[in-house]
Amino acid sequence: MPRRSIRKGSFVDAFLLKMRSNRESCRKIWSRRPPIPPELVDRSVQIYNGKTPVRCKITEGKVGHKSGEFALARKRRKLPRTEGRGKGGKGR
Repeated sequence: MPRRSIRKGSFVDAFLLKMRSNRESCRKIWSRRPPIPPELVDRSVQIYNGKTPVRCKITEGKVGHKSGEFALARKRRKLPRTEGRGKGGKGR
């Protein structure tokens, strides 16, 4: 018995199927779960990260990945720097 992905086809949301047909300049994507189809290559989309839409240019390397991978939902924090700790520090 073939695998489910072969039998049913790949998952694509209905709004992405509509985006394939019309070539708009920049389109907002609210769902982060669908994979990026090859028809969206060389387009610019805005992927919602939970707070604001993030602009993303679709290239061939991004095809097949989930759209949420390219709009980070969490901020990167810098860790506090501790002086005099660790190897070769002043605290010896």
